Order: sequence, then C-alpha cells, then structure tokens
Amino acid sequence: MSLKKIQIGKHNLQNNAFLAPMAGITDASFRKLATRFGAGMVVSEMIASASLAAGQPEMLRRIRASSDDPHIVQLSGNQARWLELGAKMAADAGADIIDINMGCPSKKVTNGLAGAGLMREPEKALRLIETIVSSTDLPVTLKMRLGWDENSINAAQIATSAVNAGVKMITVHGRTRQQFYRGKANWRLVRPVVEAIEVPVVVNGDIVDATSAKEALAQSCASAVMIGRAIYGQPWLIGQIGNALAGKKPINAPTGDDLLELIKTHYEMMLSEYGEHLGVLGARKHLVWYFDAANIKIDKQQSRSLLTNTNPKQVIIMIEQIFSKQKAKAA
Repeated sequence: MSLKKIQIGKHNLQNNAFLAPMAGITDASFRKLATRFGAGMVVSEMIASASLAAGQPEMLRRIRASSDDPHIVQLSGNQARWLELGAKMAADAGADIIDINMGCPSKKVTNGLAGAGLMREPEKALRLIETIVSSTDLPVTLKMRLGWDENSINAAQIATSAVNAGVKMITVHGRTRQQFYRGKANWRLVRPVVEAIEVPVVVNGDIVDATSAKEALAQSCASAVMIGRAIYGQPWLIGQIGNALAGKKPINAPTGDDLLELIKTHYEMMLSEYGEHLGVLGARKHLVWYFDAANIKIDKQQSRSLLTNTNPKQVIIMIEQIFSKQKAKAA
C-alpha cells in the first residue's frame, strides 16, 4: 500500500494515522503522548464556540496550545457569530488549523443543531462553514458522519460544498448519527466522498490496528485513517499504525518498567494540566484503561483503593506496588 503524506496549508503531516478528537480523552496530556509515539496528527477535544466566547474555563483549557505540531483546534456550534469568534480566539491561542465538528452524535449537541445535527440542515451547515473559512487565514478541515440516518446519506454532497467553500480536508466516520457507535462502521460508504472531492479524505470508525486500518483504506480509497476509542490505554497505537502503513519498523508497545514509567508520566502530566484535584479524578479512567490494555488484573479491593484515593503520591505508590507484584509473578 502506497500512501502519500498529507499537507494541510503549510503543514506536512508526519504519517497517515491520526488521533480522533474525543472530549475528556484527547486533552493536551494525551495528545503529547500520542505525538511522542509518532501520531501523524492529533486534534483537540471538541470546543463549544459559544461557551468559549463566554470564557468558560474548561473551553479555555481545551484551546490552549501544547506541543502539538500542528496545533489543531476543533470547534462546534450552530451560530455564525460564535463560530467566527471561536475561530479568531483559536488563532490567537496558537492554533495552526481549525477543524469543524459535524460528527458528534451526542443528544446534548445535536438537539442544539450542532455536531452531526448539522447534517440534517446542509444549507445551514454550509453557511457556518463559509463563516469560519472567511473569518480566518488558517486552513480549515471538517469531520462528519455519513449522514443523519440511513435514509439521508449526504456526506458526499456536504463534502463537495465544504471543499468549494475552502475546506482543505474531510474526515468521515463510517456511521450515521442515528447509529451512534452501534453496529459496524461502513468504510465503503466513505468512498463516494473520496470520489466527489479533490482534497484528502480520512476514514474513521472501528479502526483498531494495522490490519483494520489497511482494510478501511482499501474499502474507502481514503488517504488516511483516524483512530478513536481503540487508543484507550494505548497512546502508542496511532504511531504503530502509522509506521505499519508507511512500511516502517514496528513500534513496540511499552511493557514492564517502561509501561510503569509511561503511566506515571501521564499521571503527572494530568496533574499539571488540570491541577491536583481535577487531575486525580480525570486520570482514573486512564489507569483502568492502561491496566485493561496490558491485561494487568487487580482485585476489587486494590481497584477500589486506587480509584478512590485523592492523594497523588499514594496513588503513584499503589501503581508501583501493582507493577511490582506483576514482576514477581512473572519471575
């Protein structure tokens, strides 16, 4: 499989495996790790433009640049004035690329006619896209689904309008909004989007390893893949897939002491990003995912202690003890 590297504006992406934007997951800490392990592109968590304009602290945290290269900020919203202001605030915060969210299936988002809800209103969607493109000199990309439901598969039509308005890359999740994350992503239905436009298309949905990435590319004829939920507890997975697609030397998943150091590093990064209280709470799900991905079994008492303790130093000691027991078992 021969893939060309993608260029968005002046930015040459490192490879063709990208990290999907996921609220509560792809914060600056996780993006730094994914980039360190070789992700071709990472995207911020979804930022609600109206909340950003109101100065909501959580949205201000999400928009801050980290070590991402390029720094891609994803905006959502249903009103032109807030999206325009959001794009300007993103640029001021150091964004290199603006991504428009038309793929989030959450009822809270779609009930406000944002995210995937905009796919029911393609004319409104186009007006909002045009607003963002005209309000910034930054390249603009778009992430969406196949359509609202199986009776309204309109991704190719919306993509065509978006590209005519100036969008530089399109990502398509191979499900409709009404599917949420149920069933299997239909990569073949991404192909009409590829055939309709001249800019790169990225296929997303159910890509969990190099094998599924290659199959998704074969069925969709897309230029790259985007990986979401499969990265839980595995920030190195994007780089592994990117190297496999490029025919490069495989990246080994960290194990033993290397994995322990990675988990501790991630934990400290989250404390730094969120502050101690929120950092401890936000890190808990990552600890569970790391242990699950590494097939590290801990008993209920250990799990309860680990996931309820609010003292970071004690949590680190417990993590080290868990790994020490694993090493003793393997000896």
